[in-house]
Parts: sequence; C-alpha cells; structure tokens
Amino acid sequence: MVEKIRRVVTAHDENGKSVFVIDGHATAVKEMDSMPGLALTDLWRTAGAPADNSGREDAADGPIILEPAPGGTVFRIVEFPPDKAWRDRADARDAFESIGAGHAADRTSSDPMMHKTSTVDYLIVLKGEIWAILDSGEVCLKQGDVMIQRGTNHSWSVRTDEPCLLAAILVNAHAVD
Repeated sequence: MVEKIRRVVTAHDENGKSVFVIDGHATAVKEMDSMPGLALTDLWRTAGAPADNSGREDAADGPIILEPAPGGTVFRIVEFPPDKAWRDRADARDAFESIGAGHAADRTSSDPMMHKTSTVDYLIVLKGEIWAILDSGEVCLKQGDVMIQRGTNHSWSVRTDEPCLLAAILVNAHAVD
C-alpha cells in the first residue's frame, strides 16, 4: 500500500497576506505498474530559477516524470518496497518509459534499474533503509542519512522486509558524459 503524504502549501491572498491553500494528501502519485509498491509522490515542481511564488495553482498537478523541466526542480517522496516484492520481476524498460525516462536507463549494466539523470539530487531517508548502488561500490543509507547524487549512474536496493521512504529534491543539471 502506497504511503499517503500530507502536503501543506501556502500562498498569498488578494491583500498580500499569507494563507494556506492546500492541506491534504498529495494527489500526484504514481505507483509503477511493473514494480508494485514502488511509488513516486510529487509534492511540488518549479519550472525555473528563481521560482515563481505567485498564484495559487498546484505546481505538482500533472503527469509524473522522472526529471524536472530544464532549469526546474521536483520535490518528491519515493517509496521503495523490499526487493523481494518486485526486483526479480520488474520490467525496468517499461518503468523508465512510464515516467518519461527511457533515456536514463543504463542498458549495459547487469542491474536493470541502473540509470543516470541530468540532475543533482538531495536525498534524505525518512523511514527504513536502502542501499545506494553505483558503478563502483554501494553504501547502506538509514533513517536520517543524506546523500547528494550528482548525475551519476545509480540504482537502489531495499534488502530488508520493510519499505523505505526517501525524500528527493531533484534539480535540473548539465549532463555529465
């Protein structure tokens, strides 16, 4: 079951006073069809920097894609189920295509989930633990740990019986060849 994430968003009223405009479960949620239990919940997106804080629209409304728009950001929660629930049965190509990231998958890796994005990602483990896997090495991240992923080839693995919740802030970046 995908974790429901409460999201509170502020804006300005017609007099320039601060107001709450959203307080409820995030609605931009995508559970991967080929990976049951692996879900992306987008909380907010920006289209550029500096960000535009005017208006009251829900910037997370719309289809979920892996990478932010050019010059933009995505703030999301990723829920990774235990590997035993999906990893040996997942269709990685289908999963990446379903979030507009067919180009990100590393087709030469023995790990079908290995991929590279044109982003710098600020990652915070909120619950559980997860293994970050690179071309050369891996490290276990636990609740409260932070990782900065800088456009490198990477994959994820949950080797426990409990899912992992990961907060991810993705910032568009120049690709590294």
